[in-house]
Amino acid sequence: MSSQYGTTPTSPGEYREPNAGVVRPKEAATLVVVRNGPHPTVLMGKRASAHRFMPNKFVFPGGRLDLIDQRLKAPGDLNPHVLKRLRKSTRKDITDQKLRGLALAAIRETYEETGLVVGRATEQRANTRHAIWREYFEYDVEPPLQDMDFFARAITPAYRTRRFDTRFFMVHDEFIHNDPTRVAHSSGELNDIHWLTLAEARQLDLPAVTRWAIDLVEQRIKLPRQEQLRQSAPFVRFTRGKSISIDL
Repeated sequence: MSSQYGTTPTSPGEYREPNAGVVRPKEAATLVVVRNGPHPTVLMGKRASAHRFMPNKFVFPGGRLDLIDQRLKAPGDLNPHVLKRLRKSTRKDITDQKLRGLALAAIRETYEETGLVVGRATEQRANTRHAIWREYFEYDVEPPLQDMDFFARAITPAYRTRRFDTRFFMVHDEFIHNDPTRVAHSSGELNDIHWLTLAEARQLDLPAVTRWAIDLVEQRIKLPRQEQLRQSAPFVRFTRGKSISIDL
């Protein structure tokens, strides 16, 4: 079965490592934050040169799923359409709590890497001992899970020594809680953090998977908001050196 969105989010042999062994991909999440307007912008940054995975490439904020993201007691839940898509083509031992944790990881990583607080105002502050989440909740917000869209999934090819099973989430600007113009490279993971139009983003040095995600975002934001949450999401993985793409 093929995807309506195309077949591969990576260039043939991109970042190939000839001595790569069998590496199980780690669960990860990325967040695309969209500021709406005549020319919508998205938040991107440049990966530090010291990174072994995609150094000096411009990407969306994101990172690995942590145990705290799965255990965090935060109110709300994902839209049923979104959760259903996340569940498709997922191992049976992956719980809904872990899938929810992926969305939370995208929010946490965005805050950690850029300082941007993506949340919904609340008067009931959640409690946690985790330093980053505690800072986040001090803004008197809760994660806007119900309004987060899941629009793509991609697994790094087997010829890489660092592999990720990444879910791509999207959220709109009404859930930006602090000043969006004061983003900064808080953790050192991302540098040169900017709000960019999709056309500007395409002019940068991007991994093929990020360029693919930009194309998907451009298609999706043309739809009414609730319709976006109901749309399918392409899932691309590699088997025996060939890409396989299906719609979730």
